[in-house]
Parts: sequence; structure tokens; C-alpha cells
Amino acid sequence: MTLFTCHGLCYVIYWISTNQVYEMLEWDRTAISNIAGEIALVAGLVMWATTFPAIRRRFFEVFFYTHYLYIVFMLFFVFHVGISHSLISLPGFYIFMVDRFLRFLQSRNKIKLVSARVLPCDTVELSFSKNPSELLQSSLCYIIFLQLIIHSTTICLSILIIVLMYSPTSILFVNIPSISKLQWHPFTITSSSKLEPEKLSVMIKGQGKWSTKLCQMLSSPDKIDRLTVSIEGPYVPSSTDFLRHDSLVMVSGGSGITPFISIIRDLIYLSSTSTCQIPKMTLICAFKKSSDLSMLDLILPISGEMISSFLDIQIKAFVTRETELTQTRNIIKPLCFKPYVSDQPISPILGPNSWLCLATILFSSFMIFIITIGIITRYHFYPIDQGLNKYTSAYKSIIYLLAISVSVVATSSIAVLCNKKKYYTKDNQALESLSPLVTESSPQQLLSQSTSIHYGARPNLNSNCLF
Repeated sequence: MTLFTCHGLCYVIYWISTNQVYEMLEWDRTAISNIAGEIALVAGLVMWATTFPAIRRRFFEVFFYTHYLYIVFMLFFVFHVGISHSLISLPGFYIFMVDRFLRFLQSRNKIKLVSARVLPCDTVELSFSKNPSELLQSSLCYIIFLQLIIHSTTICLSILIIVLMYSPTSILFVNIPSISKLQWHPFTITSSSKLEPEKLSVMIKGQGKWSTKLCQMLSSPDKIDRLTVSIEGPYVPSSTDFLRHDSLVMVSGGSGITPFISIIRDLIYLSSTSTCQIPKMTLICAFKKSSDLSMLDLILPISGEMISSFLDIQIKAFVTRETELTQTRNIIKPLCFKPYVSDQPISPILGPNSWLCLATILFSSFMIFIITIGIITRYHFYPIDQGLNKYTSAYKSIIYLLAISVSVVATSSIAVLCNKKKYYTKDNQALESLSPLVTESSPQQLLSQSTSIHYGARPNLNSNCLF
């Protein structure tokens, strides 16, 4: 962006100093369009300005929605330099278009929200149904084995494993139309895809208008049977290699404990299934009020025997604004929902072989684009143009962009529809009948010896007694 800005400013200064201000408004039919470049530069500067932490953190919606100006930026960038020069950035831009359209298709689905828990600290945990991963294979193999015995001659298996794996600290964008049809908010996933194969959970703290309205809606005396939700993601971090460390020290404040919950749950699974050394964990968390301690009740989803046998974990909680316990933290309101029949569990948009399917989409859509452009050039541009530049550069650019868009939309839509037809069946009672593998438990019982709570104090990170 710095290079583009310098490029634009140098030309503006040159035009002003040479009394050629009219060049700023020039839109050449066949050569470079100056005004298109200026529009692209302004759109890029607006997006860049909202990336500053002071704006992004305080006005996330401004940051989020202004970044849709990338459409204006790319469109007028192509108009500015022409389609021939803009093809230099085609590979990256093409992959982005495929990814963005697939995410758009995913966000159109209504997701099955199965339960929620309302904490006394204006915090809710939403649990979505997701297609089980590899962890359910043992249970499913048992069911299949029974079917083989009963149906010795005819075998009909309707159970499929569609793996949805994600790493700790992954995020999920959530949209609830009953609150706002336009607002999408990112939340860190608290569940582990390995430890909890049937569900995906996020924790939402009531701090802004959107999240506060959600907390009020779920905590109200009026019973809510169902809630329409759409999601985008999960999006995984670039690196989560926690096992390379001998010890992990996790420091959080308030709802910042969320990513550490997912890390602890993932290490719980590894401690019970892997022979590798699990690092010693120390969680230092600070809360404003004692009611916020209820967030600790979301940490562990397994029995206390496994924790005492496999994990070395210490939790040091600090309540900074109270000197003693003023509210019982176990008052948690559970909610169960009755999803619509059309609601779907969270699953990979391209099925279990997502990378192979994505490669097929990229290759096939690009070949369609090349063939389409070849036909248009041979039978539309060349017979009329005859090398005389009768068609404007903007017109040719629009034709190229439309060809790219049509090829991406067609191939991606066909791939997603074929995936739904192949891997999803209406009758998924077999999966729903499987009992949950894990149940939520309270750390007050499981980690009573490993948890210490300090009232009226702040954590001193320089003190060795914390580690």
C-alpha cells in the first residue's frame, strides 16, 4: 500500500506542478485511466486506515465492512492498468475469488444450534452440532459390525465420516439474523475437534450491543425453542505447536481465557491418547468480579480421574475488584434448542477430500475461463476489432472479469451441490442416536486441589511463585 500511495502522490504532485490537473480526471479509452487509479487508491487508503489497532478494536464493524472495498479496489485497479498488466496478480486473486465464493456458500447454510449455557457473568456458550470426526470411528465400527451380523446377505450402510478438524485457538464467524442480518462477529472456539467430535462451542461475552442483546435474549424468562444461526469458518491459526515446550504459561484477562480453554482441552485429548510428553500448564487468569469465575466451569469436559492421571495443570485466578466471594458461580442456566429440519451440522464445505476438491475447482474453472476467453476473442473481439482498438480497455476488462466470475461460480456451485448430494443424507438418526462421548464438569470438583483463587489482588507476573 505504501508503494501504491507513493506512486499516486508523485503523479498528483507532478500534474499540479506542471498545470496538468485535468490529467487527474482523464479516462482514456485504450491507454491508462488516471481517474480509475485514483478511485482504487482512495479505496485502498480507506481500508488501510481502518487497520490501525485503535480503530479495529474499538470499531470492529467499521474495520470489517470497509474491507469490502477490496471489490472497488480490484475493479478500478484493472480499469487503471488494463487487463493485460493486471493478469500479473491473477493467480493470487483467482484463488482468493474461489475461496471467497466458497465461504459465501457456507454462510448461506443455517446451522444446527443444539444447546447453550448462560453464565452469571453475562456470558453465553453456544454449542453447535458438527459431523463427527475420526474419534467416532470406533463407535461407528461397532454399529457397522452389528449390521454385518444381522444383515449377512444384504449390507446397506448409511453412515459416513466427514472429518471437520480444526486447531486450538481457531475462530468462527457467527451471524444471528434475529439480532442483525448483516453483522458477522468472530469468536474463538473453546471446544476441541479431537476431544469433542459431535459439537463445536464458542463462548460469547456480553460487551458490545450485539453480544449484550444475545445474552439478554437467552437469559430472559421467555423460553426460546430455536435460534437461527449462520457461520463462516472455522479459520485455523498458522501455528499451534504447543508440544515443543516443556511448560506452558497462559495469562488471560476476562473473556481472554477463551483460546486457552481450547488449548487445555486439546492437550487433555493428547494426554490420554499419545505417548509424547505433555507440557506442564499454568493458567493465570484475572477477573473483575467473582461472578466471572464461572468461566472456569467451561474448561474441562472429561472426568477428574483422567485429569489427575495425565495432566499437570495449575489454575491461579485473581478477582481484582472484590475482596471476597459475593456470588455463587455455579448458577448456570442450561438451554436446549429444537433446530429446524433444514438446519445442518457444521461440516467441511467440500467434504472429506476438501484439498482434492479445491484443486479440481481451481483447475476446471481456470480451464473454463481460458476456453471462454479464447472463444470471445476469436468470435467477438477479433472480427470487429481487427487490431484497431475499437473496443475500450474497460470493456475488455469487464468481459475478462465476468468470464472469471462465471467460471468460479459455476464450478464451485457444482462442487458444493455434488458434495451435499454425495455425503449428506436426510436420515442421520444413526449419528444423532449416538450418546455424547463427554459431559461437562465443574473444575470446582475436578481441580479443587489445583485451583487457587485470590480476591482483591492482581497477578504479579514477576513473581516466581506463579510459575
